[in-house]
Formats: sequence, C-alpha cells, structure tokens
Amino acid sequence: MFRSSLSNLTEGQPLQQTALVANPDDVRAFLAKVFTYMAMALVISGGIAYWFGHDMSLIGRLYNFQTGGMSILGWVVMLAPLGLVLLMGTMINRLSASTLLTVFVAYSALTGASLSFIFLAYTASSIASVFFVTAAVFGLMAVAGYTTKTDLTKLGSILFIGLIGIVIAGLVNMFLKSNAMGYVISILSVVIFTGLTAYDMQRLKHLGGTVVNGTEMARKMALMGALSLYLDFLNLFLALLRLFGSRRN
Repeated sequence: MFRSSLSNLTEGQPLQQTALVANPDDVRAFLAKVFTYMAMALVISGGIAYWFGHDMSLIGRLYNFQTGGMSILGWVVMLAPLGLVLLMGTMINRLSASTLLTVFVAYSALTGASLSFIFLAYTASSIASVFFVTAAVFGLMAVAGYTTKTDLTKLGSILFIGLIGIVIAGLVNMFLKSNAMGYVISILSVVIFTGLTAYDMQRLKHLGGTVVNGTEMARKMALMGALSLYLDFLNLFLALLRLFGSRRN
C-alpha cells in the first residue's frame, strides 16, 4: 500500500528522462533524509528489541511461558505494526508530516518489541553477525540501485508478485509447520528483498528529483521511502537469520 503512495507521484515519468533534469544536490538531500529516518527506525527497533530480549519480566508480558502461547498484549504488539503501516499508506494525504513521523516512531518501537523473541531463539553472536552481513548486502544493493542505468520497474513488478507469493506461503506454513517449506521461503525472501532494495533505491532516487525539498510533501515522501527501505532491510535480516542464525540449545 505504501509503495503505491510513492509510485503515484512518478507514474508515467520515465526514469531516464527525469534523471536528465533532476538536480543532483536535491536528490542527495532527499536521500539523506530517507536514510536518516531509516537509521532512526533501526536504532529504535534494535534498542527496544535488545531491552525486551534481555529482560524476562518484559518478555513475560508478551509471552506466557506457562501456557506456551502469546498473551493479549503480545498479540497486540505483533499485529499493531501491520495496522500502522496500513495507516501510513492509506492516510498519507491526510496526516501531517509530524503526525506521520510519530506513527513511524511508534511503528519502529512496536516492531522492536516484537523482534525481542529472536534473542530467545538465537545466540547474540549470530544475531550480530547476521546483522552485519545484512547491512553489507543491503548497502551493496542500494549502491547498485542508485548507480545502475537499467530501468528496474519491470523487475520491481515481478518481485512484488513474488512477495505476495511468499506471504501466502508463510501463512500456509503457519499451519503446516514444515521446516523444508520454511527453508525455501527464507531463500526466496533473501532473493526478493535483495532485489527490492535495488528497486526501491532507484525509485527513491527518481522521486528525489521530482519533490521540492523542504516542503511538507517532501518530508512525507522521505518518511515513506524510509519505511520501504526499513522493511527491505528488516525482512532480509530475518530471512538470513532463519537460514544462518545459530539457535540456542
């Protein structure tokens, strides 16, 4: 939903044509805001995930260890980020940039709390190692998306179809609980989110040449762009963690 919000502003404008008239300084300024917001979200999510993951009293509020199931608060924390993403995508024209930033911060915090469970399942050293690998892969693909002359629009459409497929497969596997299917989904997730990183980066570079820096809309688009890249990074990290993370005994 939030992807379409960004795409609507650039629909029908060839990437190559916009690149000829875009001011490189404006593009860099826009992308700097995008990455600033993204870094802020990652710090918030990472800090809260670490805090919850190392405090059993906090984890106990989300997960009932006696019954082996999620608490009501735990389900709220797990499902609320999806609602906030939908809110940002559908209400972007009605919300102010400041309100959108508040929602983004709340989303980052709730996502961090939901991520705290990885500290129960994986060793801290493997989480750190996979994080740095994810950062390296993400960085390489972001640079590739920024520098390539090839239009990645068609690739993005294919990857988005693949994304819908793995979401459906993931929901099905929640009931099947197949390790083999989960492994395949993780591999496909790595491929899809690696490609989406390059696609989103190129799309944001194009968008940076069409918005007027310093305006309310520019701030909104920077926030939505940060959300896109944040989701690419987060999902790539989780897929790599499922594949290569060392589980606790």
